[in-house]
Amino acid sequence: MTIALSDAAANTSRLYNGLVRLTRDPMGAIGLVLVVLLVLSAVFAGLLAPFDPAAIDVPSKLQPPSWTHWLGTDQLGRDVLSRALYGGRIALGVALVSTGLAVGIGMVLGMIAGFGPRWLDNIIVLAFDTVRAYPVIILALAVGPIFGAGITTVVGILVATSVPYYGRIVRTSVISASKSEYVEALMAMGMSRTRIVARHILPNIIGPILILASMDIPTFIAAEAGLSFLGVGVKPPTSSWGLILDDGYKFIRQTPWLVVAGSVPLILATLGFTFLGEALRDVFDPKLRKEV
Repeated sequence: MTIALSDAAANTSRLYNGLVRLTRDPMGAIGLVLVVLLVLSAVFAGLLAPFDPAAIDVPSKLQPPSWTHWLGTDQLGRDVLSRALYGGRIALGVALVSTGLAVGIGMVLGMIAGFGPRWLDNIIVLAFDTVRAYPVIILALAVGPIFGAGITTVVGILVATSVPYYGRIVRTSVISASKSEYVEALMAMGMSRTRIVARHILPNIIGPILILASMDIPTFIAAEAGLSFLGVGVKPPTSSWGLILDDGYKFIRQTPWLVVAGSVPLILATLGFTFLGEALRDVFDPKLRKEV
């Protein structure tokens, strides 16, 4: 019991020290602030949005920014600020769900390929290479019309194209770890491969994978916006930054504020998660810390 409490205290102390170093890093602090603001605006979009994002008011269409509509209105008279806030909820939700599923499935397949029989490894690697051969946009344009536009289709496309990326990284890490002396000793003692992977290999690779995933979240956010812009993502009247950009592109001569409302959140989200991911990597990955 004493040893367990001591280990828990040590882990808490390391986490606290890491958070302190994160806030002292200017890039990490900026990224943390941007990410927190994005998350809060998405969670409390219902309270922050001044209007219903789907409410149509044709007489008020294409109005410029004012005290009533801070970011103006679109071609249907909908408040752009409200749509941008709810669009953040869609972007963040799709990115987190897609990242979680891609990391989870990729880690399972990567560990099976790296520590399983050779024939199974070859099959999984062949599947990875086949999927990675198709760019996200090309696959989306091919699959989107078959399954129909929607959040489920977007998540499915993002997960399918990202699983091979994480799977290959995990596979390489598992193969490298499986050749170490302590793993060979555990196998000689009769420990099962499943237990070796779960108790001795997985804890050593999950940290870097999660840090890498945090840096890939803006990629998922941008991909969701891009697919919605192309018409194979979120369907109207659901709010999405990509749909706002699509409307802004159609009426860019009359309403430049629509392009700003759709692009600025994307830029801030990309900067926030990228800065935070870089800082987390430097703080929590001992091999990549700045002070080493």
